[in-house]
Amino acid sequence: MRTIADALLQELDREVPASRRVLERVPVDQFEWRPHPRSMSAAQLALHVASIPGNVARLAQTDGFDVATAPVSYPSPRESTELMKTFDRSVGSLRDVLAHLDDAAANAPWRLTFGDREIAAWSRATLVRTMGLNHWYHHRGELVVYLRLLGIPVPVVYGRSADENPFTATAA
Repeated sequence: MRTIADALLQELDREVPASRRVLERVPVDQFEWRPHPRSMSAAQLALHVASIPGNVARLAQTDGFDVATAPVSYPSPRESTELMKTFDRSVGSLRDVLAHLDDAAANAPWRLTFGDREIAAWSRATLVRTMGLNHWYHHRGELVVYLRLLGIPVPVVYGRSADENPFTATAA
């Protein structure tokens, strides 16, 4: 019988290659580029995408998180190797947490607050799904748009992209 964590772990493992392909395309010489003054730079967004699995792994080991204590700025990697090492550590961290998460812990309550105000009350499994995986896909999608705007060929995430077609021997 599959556990809740097993299902989340299988999804994580299916999504890692697409996230890796997107992150590997972010050009170092465009790390500081941003599509709008209020947007994150390409490097900041890429590091955020690389860090989300590890961040949610840390959160899943707690009973809740106070958003009021969250940093409001995002760091930037200086090189691609730093970005990819962060990604590998981050994914490994979430894999480890999910591998040890039984159904009782997955169903245990978890709270998101802002100071004394409750924002959400979820199970740990919903935390991983919502603040982890769904959040990850959202920001990965933003990063794909950055690549397009920078003129970088967009890798396959699901199916084909305008630049790659896994169903043929050559690019579309």
